[in-house]
Amino acid sequence: MVTTPTIVCLMTSIALAEELLLLAYDDETGKATVSRIGLDLGMAAAVLVDLALAGRVAYGPGGMLIVTDPTPTGDPIADAVLAKVDGDDPHTPAQWVQRLRHKLRERVLEDLVARGVVRDVDETAMGHIHIHRYPAADRAFEHEIRERLATALTTDVAPDERTAALATLVCAARMEPALKLPPEDRERVHERLEAIAAGAGFSGGVNLEDSIVRPSVALVVAVLGRAIAAALGTPRPAVS
Repeated sequence: MVTTPTIVCLMTSIALAEELLLLAYDDETGKATVSRIGLDLGMAAAVLVDLALAGRVAYGPGGMLIVTDPTPTGDPIADAVLAKVDGDDPHTPAQWVQRLRHKLRERVLEDLVARGVVRDVDETAMGHIHIHRYPAADRAFEHEIRERLATALTTDVAPDERTAALATLVCAARMEPALKLPPEDRERVHERLEAIAAGAGFSGGVNLEDSIVRPSVALVVAVLGRAIAAALGTPRPAVS
């Protein structure tokens, strides 16, 4: 029997959307290594998942995402999204990830630059085209993220609900290449990602009462994961 971890409702020093972005951007080149559309959708979902983890939003009647507590969390980006969800007409999770993904990555990058986590390298091409790269400035955050994921993906230890949510978003947004795994480990880790999603109740594979996370959070992650998958369409078969 898996013991449910202690629930902490306060948001951590680094948001899930930031974690996805740091995984997706190469430390040296400062460029995204995954599909930008997948990353944008994943980050939009991640903000909503963080709000669910903080007890601010839930999956409500009629398949709509609803605000259960409008109290600000202290995170400017999350609080802007919370106010938008609270003040707007009801929308489904699929509609919210599409509505929120535009310009979100730019706002998160600006915040990470301001905090000294990444650097903004502005290069001018052909005399007038500005190209921005975001190499790492402080790798401590990403190191902690990768250590958490590595433990979750290479051991049988049940991850905490935040790490389970992150792993599920990585899988849904098709960001597994960002994990930089050896080819021989990719299939095993993919299976472990799917197992984490099922064990957390996110994929509907287990009874939500037995989930390692709160049912309310599991429902939000499940519907957001399906929304990302639907938006990205059927993945192309691997070329042998």
